[in-house]
Amino acid sequence: MQFTKPPKSFQEQIGILESRGMIISDHGSAAHYLSHLNYYRLRGYWLPFEADQKAHSFKSGVTFDDVLNLYIFDRELRLLALDAIERIEVSLRTQWAYHLARLHGPHAYLNAGLSKNPRWHANNLSSLMKELERSDEVFVSHYNETYSVPESPPVWAVCEVMSLGLLSRWYKSLRPASTRTAIARTYDLPDRVLESFVEHMAYIRNICAHHSRLWNRRMTKTMELPRTKPKGLSANFDHQQERKLYNTLVMIAYFMDMISPDHHWKKRLFHLLEEHKIDARAMGFPTDWQSRSIWQS
Repeated sequence: MQFTKPPKSFQEQIGILESRGMIISDHGSAAHYLSHLNYYRLRGYWLPFEADQKAHSFKSGVTFDDVLNLYIFDRELRLLALDAIERIEVSLRTQWAYHLARLHGPHAYLNAGLSKNPRWHANNLSSLMKELERSDEVFVSHYNETYSVPESPPVWAVCEVMSLGLLSRWYKSLRPASTRTAIARTYDLPDRVLESFVEHMAYIRNICAHHSRLWNRRMTKTMELPRTKPKGLSANFDHQQERKLYNTLVMIAYFMDMISPDHHWKKRLFHLLEEHKIDARAMGFPTDWQSRSIWQS
């Protein structure tokens, strides 16, 4: 099948939407947003408002502002998620470096024997060395100027240039069970659950960093949910919708409670949902979510 659709002007795009039943009261405003947000990008946000997705006709009363409100909510949700992920990432880096140094020495990350697979270690180390070469952090130049021995900086320094994805791969390949457990014990989680969560966080961060739709996404990279440890956390998840965002937000809230006890992240999430009048069921929120313990504290 050959693609034959011609490009449409912004006014023509407005005409298409109106012909399908969308109410657009201010053409100038709609044209402005279409000129900066892209019709094809916004399409992902008006799909929930369609009555017939084959004919692309809209439900009665749907306005362009409804779609724009959902788009703005999703953008602010991504920023909120990134704010938490940043703090979780810094904590994870700190714990990885601390336990690796204390148990195996300042340059333990250079030791291939601490990896489950020598090839994984070589790839991870190569990626880390490239990050160091690209880095303009003061500590890198200071180390190179201070120490004459041609050796890489200690683990507590190099962790500062690691991406979350690389940190995830390094923890996944970490060989000593006692070291993995020591890191995971900080968060009162089994090491396999922490491994899965860090990998999932790298996936979520990439979605947010690339400005992709988050709110009703069906996750391709899921995480293993805690079952018995820590006590009581499992009851907060929806175990029937493991590919929805809700479970991710539960784990983020759990980590935020642990690493930043005085945070306002959950309150900001509540406010965001209320401000934009969002039906949270599309994100996998159970009907009784607000009464669950993770959201009470």
